[in-house]
Amino acid sequence: MSPPADTPDRPSPGWRATLALLKRLPQAGLSRSLGRFADTPVPRAWRPTVYGTFARAVGADLSEVEKPLGDYPSVNAFFVRRLKPGLRSWPADPNAIASPVDGIVGTVGEITGGTAVQAKGHHYRIAELLGDQLDAGAFEGGRFVTLYLSPRHYHRVHAPVGGTIPLARHVPGGLLPVNAPSVSHVPRLFATNERVLCMIDAPLGRVAVVAVGAYNVARISTAFDPLWGGDRPWVSNRREPLPRERRYDPPIRVERGGELMAFHLGSTVVMLLPPGATEATPACLPGREVRLGEALARPPRPGDLSAR
Repeated sequence: MSPPADTPDRPSPGWRATLALLKRLPQAGLSRSLGRFADTPVPRAWRPTVYGTFARAVGADLSEVEKPLGDYPSVNAFFVRRLKPGLRSWPADPNAIASPVDGIVGTVGEITGGTAVQAKGHHYRIAELLGDQLDAGAFEGGRFVTLYLSPRHYHRVHAPVGGTIPLARHVPGGLLPVNAPSVSHVPRLFATNERVLCMIDAPLGRVAVVAVGAYNVARISTAFDPLWGGDRPWVSNRREPLPRERRYDPPIRVERGGELMAFHLGSTVVMLLPPGATEATPACLPGREVRLGEALARPPRPGDLSAR
């Protein structure tokens, strides 16, 4: 009998071997080395060729880039480029929850028994993801939405709702890749990789935005608190210790669409929504490409809550 074919639920032998090797390597140190390389200045004359080649290789849309390619001094600067103003729109409904990123919808569903689904056959605990059991309790019966950012995507994370940020947290962990083979093969990947998160208290309730780090540079910077990193803009994947948790009194005000964080080479965002406050929109389907600002959830229509 021939062995089963490789599927998204069963990564190829080569990829399984790669993951096994990465688990044994110093992921943080290697990622920091790659970060230093990505920060190396690129001669201005070379920049259009270097970044254009990268964009063609990954499928990035250069027509959306805010500045001329020659204005980005390094690969890292180009990777965290901003979009031209006005390219993304936000829902007319002020209560709709919008996508915080350009990306691909992964798993979505209801948080039950304190767990969420990572992939077929793989679950993880919300308390582990957030690094706090008490915080996790606020999302029981709510929803989770997973959004994967490939190398071609815009890599800044924006506020899906307007509100205030009372706390943020850096949770140390590994730095394994977060592509489809890894997600389908590595148990509790989102809850064990390094991550940075913030809570947003909005009129509909508390929303968590969790930026999950990954191999390759693995820096996450926090626009909502640019001083957190001290002498460097990023909070994650650093040798020197930083405060793991930040509580804000008064809380930080953020408008829907305001910039929250940035990935310095890509990863995944997990968004947690409060119980009883939202229902998914047709855009919130696994495998679907979504754009920053596209509505992923909205308050239930009149009568929906009584039908639950």
